[in-house]
Amino acid sequence: MSTVIDVKDLCKTYVVNKKHNNVLKNVNFHIDEGEMVAIMGPSGSGKSTLLYTVSGMDKMTAGNVTFCGKELANLSDNEMADVRLDDMGFIFQQMYMMKNLTILDNIILPAVKSNRNHEKRSETEKRGRALMKKLGIEETADNDINEVSGGQLQRACICRSMINNPKVIFADEPTGALNRTSSDEVMCEMVKLNKEGTTVMLVTHDVKVAAKCTRVLYIVDGNIQGEYNLGSYNKPEELRDRERQLNNWLMEMGW
Repeated sequence: MSTVIDVKDLCKTYVVNKKHNNVLKNVNFHIDEGEMVAIMGPSGSGKSTLLYTVSGMDKMTAGNVTFCGKELANLSDNEMADVRLDDMGFIFQQMYMMKNLTILDNIILPAVKSNRNHEKRSETEKRGRALMKKLGIEETADNDINEVSGGQLQRACICRSMINNPKVIFADEPTGALNRTSSDEVMCEMVKLNKEGTTVMLVTHDVKVAAKCTRVLYIVDGNIQGEYNLGSYNKPEELRDRERQLNNWLMEMGW
């Protein structure tokens, strides 16, 4: 199994009013192809900063991130933008979408903007509709973003994240703004995508979400303090035991 993300001695420092805030401190970990890895930790521990820095949305202060063989620190801003567009997918807690576009147009926008996409728009729309059908929201294609539920909108965000067939999906609290039913539905789709081969790195505070992941990394004060290997999640009957195992470990870690 090949490594898709390799993080070595990663540091991120913000300077505010001439004061240095070391948010990430010599972070080391890797994610292999096909894994679904959750990042957990207390509020302010650096979870989201880690995701943003590893994905190149924020520049690292020191260290290195190797993404699919490319050292991100060596890429220009334009090269990094191309990697994010073509090889990465993103899902956020706040479901950012263009208000003047339909759901389908929002989903296919990354493909329309990609320099790698040489297909006709009709073919791109066909792929977008196929993703929507796969996630059970095909009837919302022509709706505005304020005409669908939160759960439908987040599933549309998953479709958008998949439109360029990314190597990795980065998700920051993807279920944080949803009720439990919608959260379970969205995570069901995330697990399906992972089973089909898409690597996922997600930030969450929800044990029920993390219990469906392959592995959990626990971060405190900008350092990875430990990891717990849950193995592959295969059937709902396993979930309660996986949650119990993870809860016990998190308590040991000081959760």
